[in-house]
Formats: sequence, C-alpha cells, structure tokens
Amino acid sequence: MELLNWASISLSIFLSLTTSGHALLNQRTPSSALGWVAVCLMFPFIGPIFYFLFGINRVKTRARILEDKRTATTPLPGDYGNAVKIATVSSSGLNLPRSYVQTARISDTVSDFPMVAGNLVDPFHNGEAAYPAMLQTIDSATKTLYLTSYIFDTTKTGKLFINALGRAVKRGVDTRVIIDGFGELYSLTLAGKKLKKQGVKVARFLPPRLLLPPIHINLRNHRKIIVADGQIGYTGGMNISDRHLADNIKNPFRSIDMHFRLRGPIVMQLEQTFLEDWAFCTGEQIEPSRSLPVKTGSAVCRVITDGPNENMDTLSSILIGAISSARERILIMTPYFLPSLEMTSALQTAALKGVEVNIVLPSKNNLPYVKWASTNMLQDLLFRGVKIYYQPPPFVHTKLFVMDGQYSQIGSANLDPRSLRLNFELTVEIYDRQFANTLSTHIQDKIQQSNQVSLESILSRPILIKLRDALMWLFSPYL
Repeated sequence: MELLNWASISLSIFLSLTTSGHALLNQRTPSSALGWVAVCLMFPFIGPIFYFLFGINRVKTRARILEDKRTATTPLPGDYGNAVKIATVSSSGLNLPRSYVQTARISDTVSDFPMVAGNLVDPFHNGEAAYPAMLQTIDSATKTLYLTSYIFDTTKTGKLFINALGRAVKRGVDTRVIIDGFGELYSLTLAGKKLKKQGVKVARFLPPRLLLPPIHINLRNHRKIIVADGQIGYTGGMNISDRHLADNIKNPFRSIDMHFRLRGPIVMQLEQTFLEDWAFCTGEQIEPSRSLPVKTGSAVCRVITDGPNENMDTLSSILIGAISSARERILIMTPYFLPSLEMTSALQTAALKGVEVNIVLPSKNNLPYVKWASTNMLQDLLFRGVKIYYQPPPFVHTKLFVMDGQYSQIGSANLDPRSLRLNFELTVEIYDRQFANTLSTHIQDKIQQSNQVSLESILSRPILIKLRDALMWLFSPYL
C-alpha cells in the first residue's frame, strides 16, 4: 500500500512538472503560461488533465501534421514557371513610394507567392451582379474549371451553379469542386452529391468525423475560388448561396457583400492554391493550365494564403505591417471584428500619429455574440481616436482593407481569431491607385450612410449589457 502511495505521488509530481514545463514552452502570453503553471502545480492530477484537454493548441498541431501529409504538388511546366518569373516584381522594383515598399517586403518574407504585375481586378456588388458574371465564366470554360466554396447551398442559386458545372462536364471540361466538409452542412441537401450526379469531380475539405476529439471542426477551408482555363479567376467574400441576393428583401438571411474577378498573371496563383488544396484533399496531383494568362491591367498583385498550418501568422503580420506603414488613412470594412492585441495596438498607434483610421462594421450581425464580444473592446480604440461606424441592416458581409489610397486587400478573411488563426483563408493584396480609390469611394459612401459610434455610448451601456459583452469577449479566441 505504501509503495502504491509513493508511486501515486511520484506520478503526480511528474505530470505536474511535465505539463508545467510544456505550458512554459508553448503558451504565447505570460499570463496564460502563469495561469496554467499554477493550475498544474496546485491541483495534482486534475490540473494536468485540464491542461491536456484545454490548454494544448491541438488546432495548430493537427494542422501541421496534416500539412506534412500534403503531397508536394507537381512542378510548374517550363513555360508556366518562366511566365511567373517574367511577371514577378521585387519590392525594390515597385513603382510605389518608399513607404509602401516596407509593406511589400513584409509580404515578400512571409508569403508563398511573388508579386506579379499586369493584372485587372473588377468588383461586383452582391450576388445579383457577381453570380451572372461567374456563371458566364463557367459557361465559357473550354478546358479546366476549378471552384472552391466554404458554403455551397442547393437552393435556387446553388442549382444554377450545379447545372452550369454539369454543362461544363458535358462539354468535356475538366471540372473540379472543393467544398468545405462543415460548410456543406449549411444546406439540407448536400451539394457534393448533386454535383457528382452531374459528373463533377468533388472533394470535401476535412469533413466532420464522429470520433473524439472533434479537432477537424476548427480546421475549415474558408477560401472562395473560381478559375476557368487558367485565364479568369474570382475570389472575395461570397459563398454559393441565396443569402447573397441582397435585393430579395423577403429573405431574412440576406447579406450585402462584394466579389471580384481577376485577370492577368495573378490567376496562376489562384489556380495553384486550388491545386494544392485538391492534392491535400485527394492526394491527386494536377498540372497547372498551360495556357498562360496575358497581362491585362496595371495592378500589381499577390495571393496570400493563411491557415493554422503556417509557422507564423502570415496575414496578421502583413496587416499589422500595412497599418504601421500608413501615413494618411486606413479604411477597414469587416463583418467580424475581434483583432488581436498586437493589431489593436497598431491601430491605436496609427491614430495617435495622425492617421485617419476608419472601421466600418455591421449594426446587425448574423452572429450576435461576436458583435457583443467586439463591443467590449471598442472603447480601447475609440479612446485613441479610431473612428468606428455601424452600417444599417441588412447584414454586411464585405471584407475590405485600404491604406493611403493605394494599397488594398480583398478576399475571404475576417478580422477575428477564427479567420486569422483557425481557418484556411485566401487574400489578394493589390498595389493599384485606381482600384484602391474605387474601394475607398465605396467605403466612404457607406460611412455616410452609417452611424458613428461614440465613446460615451460604449461607456454608458447598462451594467448587465457590459457583463454580457465582457463574458463573450472572454471566449473571443473560440468564436
């Protein structure tokens, strides 16, 4: 019996010291590390068990394991690779003021793709404008057609896309679709099954499993991509869903959003991202399109892919660098706003040094608890001079970032922990004054229609509302 007691004590000490050491080495903040060390040392057995269940970031660990299993994609064909090199622009060669070269150099260091010149980016407002253009592109494809969507509903809009993709298959077009395994479940009938009946090749990105723990539920592919024949690409914030038909006022779930058509060498990077995701989902390697896109515009662009498999927070690093480089104005439009402490500090510093910082959020949010959590931290920004606006309903799902009227970002990422830490996202950074002015005008127009949030209104909230918002803010890393 005494031997059993000593063995139990020894095991308890070993577990407490091991988990404490793991917390010291892996927790990213002193407060988090100190808290877990205290729990592990003060509560024998129970503390280490709680740390094992809740303290270890399995999301990042699992993502890296999955990334290691990703088979290397096939090398680019010679002409394709040469085209990338010809179109590539180094940060020192950009025709931009020196202050913007700093942002470009950050992207050069942390992103996987080079900057490419000669691109044209066209914006589309809401599904009424975007979907017809996307369907026309699908119908015009002759060789290859690739589509990725987080949500692919099978209602009216989804059926239009399913039928168009089916027609492409009948024309002999190599048609492939990636649907997120969790996002597909938003629809009562699964799009994947209907697409397969049309002959479309379908891959599901990490479909949910019944086995515990359900780690995959937090590893979502939130990217939106269409690439036709390697010539025309689309990306932005829209899924394939009726909810993006904003003119349908009878739809209680309708939302306002923007999507973008891209032409030029940047399309190669969209295609390469799809092919890497396809290889990850299926293990099948596909060669890129051999028909190289021609230069069609003046925009210098780069695709930024981000996810929990990255060694560093790629998109956050680029955004913080851009915010820090701003000299005149920052315009941000996002549906979900829960920035990290580092990004909050960058926004505060920008405002303090005289940069006009405008953040436009939806007054009506489809996830109310996210808005509650966001409200809890707005006072820190308002106090430093950041201007925050609430757009009137319906829900605005648009994601835009513009700096000094010349640098822009578009894509699928929100400014919240789920997008910046958990999801696999795709953003395109664009160096083009004309395009930045187009986005700036759009955001400024929305600001004129919005209500500015005052510091007084945030501070004067009833105590129960403050407690609710603060409670949701505590869970913000998991929202």
